[in-house]
Amino acid sequence: MSNVRNGRDGKANRRGRPGYDRESLLRVAVKVFNERGYDGTSMDELSKRLGISKSAIYHHVSGKDELLQLAVDRALDGLFAAADEAGALDGSAIDRLEHLVRASVAVLVAEQPFVTLLLRVRGNTAVEKRALARRREFDRLVSGLVEQAEADGDIRPDIDPAITARLLFGLVNSLIEWYRPGAGAGADEIADAVRKVAFDGLRRRPATGG
Repeated sequence: MSNVRNGRDGKANRRGRPGYDRESLLRVAVKVFNERGYDGTSMDELSKRLGISKSAIYHHVSGKDELLQLAVDRALDGLFAAADEAGALDGSAIDRLEHLVRASVAVLVAEQPFVTLLLRVRGNTAVEKRALARRREFDRLVSGLVEQAEADGDIRPDIDPAITARLLFGLVNSLIEWYRPGAGAGADEIADAVRKVAFDGLRRRPATGG
């Protein structure tokens, strides 16, 4: 069994061949996983892309599973930190939900390759199954906020909260398909746009007389 560690475990970035520590190795691996798929990427392919031997890779990680674990945990840890931050706020459920949406957009923009990989896992390995379980836990947190906001009268009650949560984060997660760093709007502008579309809607409101 491979020695896969849970979460960002603080393991020191040991230097192997000059130019690669574990962080830079992980970023290249995630890029390759997103290009070729995790199942379609071999250690030989990673070695070729990095220009280092497989033994040099094993100096930093136990294998492909640990690279995947580190990558999806980075994305999930960011999302759960956003949820914890939103949950700690005073105020209504709708305000906390809006904060969670904005914070989740910030996570996606900051960690786009890692979130992209997370959203593409299919549960084919033990690491992927654990990642999917954590995603479902996050989905339940979002659904819970939606339910609370509905009970408060701030969200329409005729749509299942689980469906609302999925549609809301479907909008957030769509950023992986089109957002390109440095090629237009930044995280704050995108978060504002998502918030307006999701919570205010697209239809223009008629101006009220003064």
